[in-house]
Amino acid sequence: MVTSRRLAELDSRTFERRLRTNPLLIVPVGALEAHGPHLPLGADQIQAEATAFALAERTEGLVAPTIPYGSAPGARRFPGTVSLSIAPLEAYAEGVLSELARSGARRILVLSGHAERGHMAALRESADHTMQQHPATRIAVLSDYEFVYELRGTESPSTDGHAGLLETSRVLAIAPETVGTDRPVVENHRSPFLPGAPTDAEWPESVMGDTRPASADLGRRVQEHVLRRLYETVQALLPA
Repeated sequence: MVTSRRLAELDSRTFERRLRTNPLLIVPVGALEAHGPHLPLGADQIQAEATAFALAERTEGLVAPTIPYGSAPGARRFPGTVSLSIAPLEAYAEGVLSELARSGARRILVLSGHAERGHMAALRESADHTMQQHPATRIAVLSDYEFVYELRGTESPSTDGHAGLLETSRVLAIAPETVGTDRPVVENHRSPFLPGAPTDAEWPESVMGDTRPASADLGRRVQEHVLRRLYETVQALLPA
């Protein structure tokens, strides 16, 4: 009998038995962040969870409960965004990873649906500290958008970004019921070399790009590319 891939649905002894096979344990990480007038605030979490479970099916892995909040300072002025400071995010993530390692997890993938630089740096620091404390555990940390954005210049314009064509299409494929009918077109004029959040003039809506051509078909191509690249990465960095 196939038991659940959700760690939260396993009893303690079943989890203990599953650990004997050295499964990949995936920790999804989201963010509650504005994604324009057309995508849900939880788009990052929705994508990370869907991708985690699809990858778990391909790898015979398990999926831990999601870390739902992240650091999203760039979109903080838009309604609904909850942006944590780096230090508490790092401490919380380290607490989770350390406890999973203490429980016997030896291969952990931290899969973030949110790719902001400080957010990712906090997750990587938490993983580094955990591996120092638990040398038998290996942890890889990445955002699925590191693979999504490999498609810029082919499946989308090179300027596509947050809540843009690729992300809108991907959410249409994964959770179409959460996508609204608006298809905004927004340019971000903020230099990446300037600190702080963009102004209203520099970034009037929490979108980067032209979402009008978005489609579920494109989203499915994007998702398959992400899953293929994730599988390759896991095989290389976290072999059984």
